[in-house]
Amino acid sequence: MSSERKATLTIHGAAPVTLAVLASTYGEHCLDIRALGAATGCFAYDSSFASTASCKSKITFIDGQTGELLYRGYPVEQLVAQCNFLEVAYLLKNGELPNAVQKQGFESAIRNNAPVHEQMAKLYQGFRRDASPMAVMVGVVGALSAFHHAAADFSDAEQRCRSFQLIVARMPTIVAMAYKYSIGQPFMTPRSDLGYAANFLYMMFGSPRAEFRPNPVLVRALDRLLILYAENGQDAATATVRMAGSSGANPFACVSAAIACLSGPAHRGASEACLAMCEAIGDVARVPDFMARVRAGDNAAKLVGFGHGEYLNFDPRTTGMRALCNEVLQETGLENDRLFQIARALERIALEDPYFVEKKQLPNVDFYAGIMQKALGIPTSLFACILALARTPGWMAQWEEMLGDPEYKIARPRQLYTGLARRGLSTKKPSATKVKCLA
Repeated sequence: MSSERKATLTIHGAAPVTLAVLASTYGEHCLDIRALGAATGCFAYDSSFASTASCKSKITFIDGQTGELLYRGYPVEQLVAQCNFLEVAYLLKNGELPNAVQKQGFESAIRNNAPVHEQMAKLYQGFRRDASPMAVMVGVVGALSAFHHAAADFSDAEQRCRSFQLIVARMPTIVAMAYKYSIGQPFMTPRSDLGYAANFLYMMFGSPRAEFRPNPVLVRALDRLLILYAENGQDAATATVRMAGSSGANPFACVSAAIACLSGPAHRGASEACLAMCEAIGDVARVPDFMARVRAGDNAAKLVGFGHGEYLNFDPRTTGMRALCNEVLQETGLENDRLFQIARALERIALEDPYFVEKKQLPNVDFYAGIMQKALGIPTSLFACILALARTPGWMAQWEEMLGDPEYKIARPRQLYTGLARRGLSTKKPSATKVKCLA
């Protein structure tokens, strides 16, 4: 991967160091600093890894300046228009979209692996009913390895494939069971006659006492939502998969660790906060005043669900997510709902007001995803679970790619030590002091 280009680092008082430039096939190149410590006695400092590539990957490409997101080279907007989620899952793992035979076999394997072990269902009883669904998922997904011991031996490609199929198949079941448990309703066994997204809606909202027929418009909308969420490069949760996997941890433990990382409020998306913001505004008539306060820099008026830390100019997922949101609102007859009218008014001002346009404070993918999921009947407590469900194929693909990297070894980030310098213990014993105990 090294190109003919070189970079020279000069540290005052030391000999210059030549660094190779590693060429990417698309996008930014990288300086090879692996020998930096040995050559100079110094390490690079990059506290959030914003300018450091931690791995080589062929899975996802992001260009936040031009608004480009590629899955294995395919623009995400094309995949949303022409594929279903399981085809994209297959693509992320194998590098190519499946042909008709491969698609049929993969979808069949997913259907067959969807039910969880009977003993796993009993795990839910160990949680409080009001437990965070993400906390439940961390425990249940991590426990998969206790029921599938063969996953620990991932030296075999076929076993890695089975592990991929198993966890992708069971994530909707695990999420739906967490929801059913939280509301005290019986678990719904996945059906073999339903597709991936339809089965999830059935397990979420179905009941043994009534027939449940998934709305095809809502099923397709959810399926496309999962595609848009399926991969987003080396974000914190994905990096966690690789960090945990570098130790040789089994794939279920790695995904469990990623879910734990994703549960943090800085990472799980702004969808929940966006809806909370709309609720706080309360009425569509108050939106102009709220946005005026945002423009004035009022700290009490915090605009969430607008702008994006990675996509600085345009998020390519936003156009597709906006269309999905419109479809779901129209299909469910919720266009005039108070909360959604507030969201529409916020969107309209942000897209038309020069202040927000110039600052790139435009509605992002989480803004529309929150509205759409709310319209689907999914509670806000499950929004992060839906994101984890969608990301699972990407996480597993990243894990397997890491194992195949000839440079793969346990991760060991360096640190910039800022504590006390070396010191010794005094030979003089400290004087005794009286300690008052609180009554």
